[in-house]
Amino acid sequence: MSSSDEDSVANIQKFVVDPQMLQTFVDFLENEEQGAESSMVPRIPRRTIHRNHVEAATRLWNHYFAPEPVYPDDYFRRRFRMPKELFLRLCRGIHHFNSIQPLPAHFQFFQQGPSDCAGRPAFNIFQKLTSAIRQLAYAAHPDQLDEYLEMGRQTSYDCLDNFCKCIYQLYHEEYLRRPTQEDVERLTAKHLEVHGFPGMLGSLDCMHWGWRNCPVAWQGHYTRGDKGHPTIMLEAVASYDLWLWHAYFGPAGSNNDINVLNESDLFDDLLQDNAPQVPFVANGENFTKGYYLADGIYPDWATIVKSFKCPMDPKTSKFKRYQEAARKDVERAFGVLQGRWEIIQQHARPYSVNKIKRIMYTCVILYNMIVEFNGRAISI
Repeated sequence: MSSSDEDSVANIQKFVVDPQMLQTFVDFLENEEQGAESSMVPRIPRRTIHRNHVEAATRLWNHYFAPEPVYPDDYFRRRFRMPKELFLRLCRGIHHFNSIQPLPAHFQFFQQGPSDCAGRPAFNIFQKLTSAIRQLAYAAHPDQLDEYLEMGRQTSYDCLDNFCKCIYQLYHEEYLRRPTQEDVERLTAKHLEVHGFPGMLGSLDCMHWGWRNCPVAWQGHYTRGDKGHPTIMLEAVASYDLWLWHAYFGPAGSNNDINVLNESDLFDDLLQDNAPQVPFVANGENFTKGYYLADGIYPDWATIVKSFKCPMDPKTSKFKRYQEAARKDVERAFGVLQGRWEIIQQHARPYSVNKIKRIMYTCVILYNMIVEFNGRAISI
């Protein structure tokens, strides 16, 4: 072999890699890559919780719905915040709804199937409605209901969301309606008898509901200075029987009573000259439209009657005392609404404004249904 050939072989051997060393290097890189993946993205294995749906359904049935239940009707009323007859009415209304075909998804959710994806018997409508009612009544987190209802967190959230959709679609036209001419006549007669105010339609005020999980980008938009945290406002009109005749909820922005009043539809019928006639006489003058009692922040409109800030004579002092006493109707209504549905006392957890709206309107509808069922509604 010539010297030139020897030099060529030597140059080639410089670039030949030892196979054992190459495998060692590859193993090292693979171990490093696996270690980096495990440190950055920890792998959590999927867990399966074996819940006994049949046992939970049987327990709920025996406790409240059996021919001889463990707990009597007064216990049911206290724990569900409504009579058993009304709860069963809601079950029948949701279960037998067939006015729209194909059936909306939120109604299909309450139709019991043969089994779930794991082959277990599905939840029945009593379990799903109980979960939704308990969340509204106690502001309960789904984990608090898991041991009794054997229901996972996401399923409980779905129960509440679909229940609110069903209740609003079924009952909002009846229990969030505007007062008719017959309603107005009964309301004004009752308010004249009780409060001594002719032509009074009700009391007007607003209530804030805190929003705990408001997105950071919206917090400045929903936070008012005196509150210090994001809130959404409810504007409502209540009568002496505490029925909420008007509920407007969900306007965006840092609002007060005046801003919400400008956005709501409370006076749309009046502006369009479609409001019911309310003839009455006050101070020797004839009027044809009713009015609402409100506090001092509201504007000086003919349809809003406020009290005197600084009464200077016995007549104005007496009017101020009577007006403030009558205006407590709406304050009492807010207190009963929050006491019955404790979810409104706690800051709202959903991230979606629409979900929060549906929860609030559902609470108002159920509240009015209970007022009607108790026989206290003036316009029944």
